[in-house]
Amino acid sequence: MANDNLFNAKRAKNDEFYTQYHDIEKEINAYLEFNPKVFTNKIILLPCDDPEWSNFTKYFAQNFEKLGLKKLISTSYAPDSKVVQMLAQPTLFELDDPKYDKTKSKSNGKIFTLYRDKSGDQKINVDDLEWEYLEGDGDFRSLEIMKLRDEADCIITNPPFSLFREFLSWIDPSKKQFVIIGNMNAITYKEVFPLIKENRIWVGATNFNTGMYFKVPNDFVYADTYKFEREIHGAKVNRVPGVCWFTNLDHGRRHQPLPLMPMIDNLTYSKHKEIKGKSTYTKYDNYDAIDVPFADAIPSDFNGVMGVPISFLNKYSPEQFEILGATQRGCHDEVPDIKKYDEYWEVKPNGEPTGSSGGKTNENANLAGNDGRKNYFINKEGHVIQSAYQRIFIRHRKNKS
Repeated sequence: MANDNLFNAKRAKNDEFYTQYHDIEKEINAYLEFNPKVFTNKIILLPCDDPEWSNFTKYFAQNFEKLGLKKLISTSYAPDSKVVQMLAQPTLFELDDPKYDKTKSKSNGKIFTLYRDKSGDQKINVDDLEWEYLEGDGDFRSLEIMKLRDEADCIITNPPFSLFREFLSWIDPSKKQFVIIGNMNAITYKEVFPLIKENRIWVGATNFNTGMYFKVPNDFVYADTYKFEREIHGAKVNRVPGVCWFTNLDHGRRHQPLPLMPMIDNLTYSKHKEIKGKSTYTKYDNYDAIDVPFADAIPSDFNGVMGVPISFLNKYSPEQFEILGATQRGCHDEVPDIKKYDEYWEVKPNGEPTGSSGGKTNENANLAGNDGRKNYFINKEGHVIQSAYQRIFIRHRKNKS
């Protein structure tokens, strides 16, 4: 039980990520450039953690009129309901308001709304935010917040990474527009990838290979391997690699064709030494597809199926490519695996068996051979294979038969 509490405490602290204003502005601008009226007359719900500190609330409140919003709703989660009971100091706006209630300040969430010129200065902005205590703790799964979800046209926030699957399901992309942040690994979740394959959701405009800095609590615990900035403009921050914006709002980058790799004198012309000068791409041992290890090395004249890294989605244009499936997700009916490895066993680079069966690599994208750097799999006949990193299977749309 003690270990469980420690794990939950650490996970909760590492869910306390606050998105920086300029990152929100950059991402939202991409949707506005594609469609300047994308938020016009919309009700925006921000089910974030602390609206009084949230840059999501600040951005949309300050740009209320510019975006043409109908209404802005932002909700918070009660301090007493968090897994980690951190010191919760009421903000000045709360203490100075007759509505302030010492008990509710800890046990109840808050709701902030913006829809009218409350101050009388002939404009609607952050100064016109109105707030009340929620009846409950503000959990997005509560009936109270679900009613706000049903009222909203678009949901925008940075949900806890540990609850991403549940939060996306709660939104229901078929019913609501949304822009949310998650780890790039969420691309491969069984709840997420089919939606990407069907072009019902996609990644946002910000390149997720660059990582993002988030403001974190003062008692945030850094990993021992952390080597990046710990403070920006006086605020404690944590860099999270591979962070994605997920959305079903369109943006221009989705429709920019990816430059393809030409063959010159029947050889690949690439900056990557792994494939530069080769006359062909390597075929998988267990899929009728070739391995393209870099998104910028997709051949222009190959008519078959290609396995590409998940970073490809940063460059994916639905007009240029068709997504067929992914390894290890049971959703590659159009690219079935043609071989199993149950009779193989896993071996370390030094030749020492790990004790694991080769069955663990079934449905991975496997390549014949051993690069000497990673674990590999071998059978009694001496056939050796290694797993590539997770792959998405694609095909040129122009070549679809």
